[in-house]
Amino acid sequence: MLYEKPYPTKPNRTDVAVLTPWLAPIIWEGSFNIDILNEYFHRKGVHIGITVFAIKKYVMFVKTFIETAEQFFMVGHNVTYYVFTDRPNDIPLVPLKEGRHLEILEVPGYKRWQDITMRRMQVIRDNCRQRFLNEVDYLVCVDVDMTFNDHVGVEILSDVFGALHPGFFGASRPAFTYERRPQSQAGIPVDEGDYYYAGGFFGGTIEEVYKLTNFCHNAMMTDKEHNLEALWHDESYLNKYFLYHKPTKVLSPEYIWNIYYGNPAVLKKRRFNSIQKDYSQVRSRRSVQENVNHKTTV
Repeated sequence: MLYEKPYPTKPNRTDVAVLTPWLAPIIWEGSFNIDILNEYFHRKGVHIGITVFAIKKYVMFVKTFIETAEQFFMVGHNVTYYVFTDRPNDIPLVPLKEGRHLEILEVPGYKRWQDITMRRMQVIRDNCRQRFLNEVDYLVCVDVDMTFNDHVGVEILSDVFGALHPGFFGASRPAFTYERRPQSQAGIPVDEGDYYYAGGFFGGTIEEVYKLTNFCHNAMMTDKEHNLEALWHDESYLNKYFLYHKPTKVLSPEYIWNIYYGNPAVLKKRRFNSIQKDYSQVRSRRSVQENVNHKTTV
């Protein structure tokens, strides 16, 4: 393999941080050589699983999600799509490339979308033990109402990784919408926190994803016993976990972008984008307002 010689005195990017204070890489366009990484992971013969939850009307997003993933997600590697749904008969069969498979797994459909998004931690945790451990090497957990628009590959893989929320990657700690109530298991004091991570993109090895989802589920259940529900549901617990269990790789907002946040100069790629949708058609009126309240400027 031929490629340009790397120099330790010549940084790949100077406009963004490419390393966290605990020495985990922050993945931006221009910070990695995908040819070297593909060769490394091909030699390991990795199999990657990707989970999505298509509950109720969200089944409408599955076709586009898988079609775009076939173009851009882990191209050339073995992939299994795990689609959790309460409507298995409505999941379309999309043509897949060699070495790629679709598994449709039935789960209950909860009345509130908040319960759906929080219960996914339990479902992922349980399946880590029951099947993922025997079927895949890495697990990528994302939202289904997204489209792949550019390369998302093995550069993201690590023991445990999270993605910077596109609305907060340039914000100060007080601006982070962490759960602030100290009585909540998700509570984070205003003077703590590294980054604000998006709930819609995380993953790692099966062992590490099990630890993450087990923590989040148990914390949610403890709060529920005390009639508490964290401000941003599973995302709040995810941020608490990553504060005290540092991710070994951090993905830049390239990996979970929303056009609502404009076109900052540091963003060279928009790899995985939210679908613009009418929330009144897929969620309750209350959740529409909650979604608006969660948006902020970069």
